[in-house]
Amino acid sequence: MTAILLPIFAVLIGFLIAIAFKPSINNKVNLLLSFSGAFLLSTIIFESLPEVYVNQNNEIGIFIVAGLLMQILLEFSSKGAEHGHTHQKDTDSFPWLLFISLSIHALIEGFPISENEHMLYGIVVHKLPIAIIVSSFLFISKIKLWKSILFVLIFALMTPLGSYINQQEFILESYKTPINAFVIGVLLHVSTTILFESSKNHQFNASKLAVILLGFIIAYYL
Repeated sequence: MTAILLPIFAVLIGFLIAIAFKPSINNKVNLLLSFSGAFLLSTIIFESLPEVYVNQNNEIGIFIVAGLLMQILLEFSSKGAEHGHTHQKDTDSFPWLLFISLSIHALIEGFPISENEHMLYGIVVHKLPIAIIVSSFLFISKIKLWKSILFVLIFALMTPLGSYINQQEFILESYKTPINAFVIGVLLHVSTTILFESSKNHQFNASKLAVILLGFIIAYYL
């Protein structure tokens, strides 16, 4: 139940923050984004990677690379919204490409969270700033409010849906490690991109370094 509720709450809280404060992509949101990237990356390195390589041969790396490539393909449509990049357009057209790519990404990242508590926390921390940024983008655009709400609600439900599918009997136990490796590849791309691209002009920023270190430390001790 926790794997279902926490991702939904993270998106809805981000949506409410966007309504209350109408934040643009400013320093505070970027700091939260950097923290989430560090926390997610640390969770992958400390917990998920060792788990998928236990009693596995090196071929498991193929699935990690496949996940990396999948995320690159998704970003051709989303333009990087999974790691905090949005591109405002002066239009009232529903952003179908963004919606589909974000939904697929959210569905994929939901697969391991019912069986990996640390990954669940990493995904939840990751979804909060993304939900703020995406919701802010929807509010700034000319999209009707009900369409924006529908977008966010479906996005919120996709990660729990992935978790639910992973628990069904047709997902054989032998498939779960390759699936988890594939998800690791997707999240590796997202988390590292957040860390390497979140600094403006790639300049040193003491505040950003501090929250990144904090993300690493908290993830290590959880």
